[in-house]
Amino acid sequence: MNYSPGLAIATAAFEIAVAGWALRGPGNRSIIRTTAGILALLASYQLIEVGICANSAAAGFLPRLAFIAVTWLPPLGLLLIAKLHRPRSRMAYGNAYSMLAAAAGIVIWIALDRGFVSSSVCSALFARYTNPMPRFALYSGFYWLGLLGMIVHSGYGVKTCRDPHRRRLLFQVFAGTLAFVLPSLVLSRYMAPAEGALPSVMCHFALILALFLTRLVYLERRPVEEEQTPAIARTS
Repeated sequence: MNYSPGLAIATAAFEIAVAGWALRGPGNRSIIRTTAGILALLASYQLIEVGICANSAAAGFLPRLAFIAVTWLPPLGLLLIAKLHRPRSRMAYGNAYSMLAAAAGIVIWIALDRGFVSSSVCSALFARYTNPMPRFALYSGFYWLGLLGMIVHSGYGVKTCRDPHRRRLLFQVFAGTLAFVLPSLVLSRYMAPAEGALPSVMCHFALILALFLTRLVYLERRPVEEEQTPAIARTS
């Protein structure tokens, strides 16, 4: 079945729209910018995949660019969690910055290694990439360590954060990460059309994470908007 770009384009449009909406409104700018960055990276993968599947035989650098885009997602997720946690966690920041440094090295590696992705094949909804071992095993270890870190740090934050507002925001990251990782694993393991397409499957399911991040932005903006509302309007 031929690849249909409609879902990827619609997902990217939503993620870009939310990122723009987030950046134009109130709220903690550091939290908002990091959240918008994650949404923009999610959208960029969708658009890159559309380009790959338009002509996978002549995709050139695009498959590697797709992996470069998603490389930054777990480190930025960890950085967002560190910014949300109260009290400030040195461990959370340390892990986030370590993953960002590792991501920078991996991006340079992928950019220079023409053999990192040897081929790509597109089906109805997903793109399958062929990555030589053991290089891809190293990349996968980095990526899954980052996702596990997001789950552990956000879950720990939900339990221990002393600020109720920040705790609600941390829950959005925790629930959103679980809600896209677990279905991705199940689908790629048990449904034949998705076998071997885990990176693509995860980025499509990351729409769920985008929805939770949308709510995170809404919750972050709401206290500021309430403070800016005149007292007479709040009591009328």
